[in-house]
Amino acid sequence: MTSATSRSIDGVIFDLGGVLAANGRHADFARRFPPEHAEQVIRIFVGDYGDDGDHPWHRLERGEITLAENRALNRVALEAAGVPLPPPPPEGAATTIEFTLNEPVVALVHDLRAAGLRLGVLTNNVAEFREHWRRMLPFDELFDDVVDSHEVGLRKPNAAIYRLALDRLGATAERAAFLDDVPTNVTAAQSVGMLAVLVDEDPTDAVRT
Repeated sequence: MTSATSRSIDGVIFDLGGVLAANGRHADFARRFPPEHAEQVIRIFVGDYGDDGDHPWHRLERGEITLAENRALNRVALEAAGVPLPPPPPEGAATTIEFTLNEPVVALVHDLRAAGLRLGVLTNNVAEFREHWRRMLPFDELFDDVVDSHEVGLRKPNAAIYRLALDRLGATAERAAFLDDVPTNVTAAQSVGMLAVLVDEDPTDAVRT
């Protein structure tokens, strides 16, 4: 594979939420809240996502706390900020995110797989979500490796998790591409030498790159 920048690529690593899945973007965290509180809610829920610090969501993605512990801390933070809590979901409704396929990106995965490229997944994720997104695709058939942040105790944008993903895939940064929907994660991948592509809600441009 030769990219739009004429770099030869033989390994491609995909993010999950907002890339392989059409949902799972930060904006999804605020959908149950009034629009006027959306920005504040996202800040409370994920903090400064370009940082890799002690925010509860960062700790959750590194596997240091549980989802229940994170939600309890979120409720306290929302109440302290004066953000009204949304009504609970209807009885029987899903209480965790249900992932849906980002069809153009998944089509790209199949094309790259057929072309013989090595493919990986690098996701900042939560132990309690694993069974949900694992049902979305035959990951073991399509990808050579999956790096899940909570399993390895690292999360993007820490450079170490990109290097780990490259090592496990058997790829070099100079010949690897990375797709993510978070700008700071894309910048971090570029800093280790990868060709990094930002995936917007409409993934058309990213898929063409």
